[in-house]
Amino acid sequence: QVRLVESGGRLVQTGGSLRLSCTAIGRVSSIFYVAWFRQAPGKEREFEAAISWSGICTYYADSVKGRFIISRDNAYNSVYLEMMSLKPEDTANYYCAATTTAVSSSGRRNPDEYDVWGQGTQVTVSS
Repeated sequence: QVRLVESGGRLVQTGGSLRLSCTAIGRVSSIFYVAWFRQAPGKEREFEAAISWSGICTYYADSVKGRFIISRDNAYNSVYLEMMSLKPEDTANYYCAATTTAVSSSGRRNPDEYDVWGQGTQVTVSS
């Protein structure tokens, strides 16, 4: 089994930057992809970025391309989401998720395809 632990969420001002961390614990060799999703109050969970466990392939939502960077650190079994030029509309609970089965290219953006989830970390961007 795999468990995910997120950290890094906090209050930040508009235009600021933040790095979220997601550490995988357990049977990490079973992971295919790790993704970041976010969910604001009253809204659906939204895909932000994904990375293959090898670190070779990355995918981004159009809304965050050029502002967010997803990366992988093999030594620490961790995935990071570097967020820049933050806006108040980026305020949400951010979740790290992993899939332990192969998924299609469209499936990598679908939260239903991810079977392991972290507890979430709150990001608040003040105006």
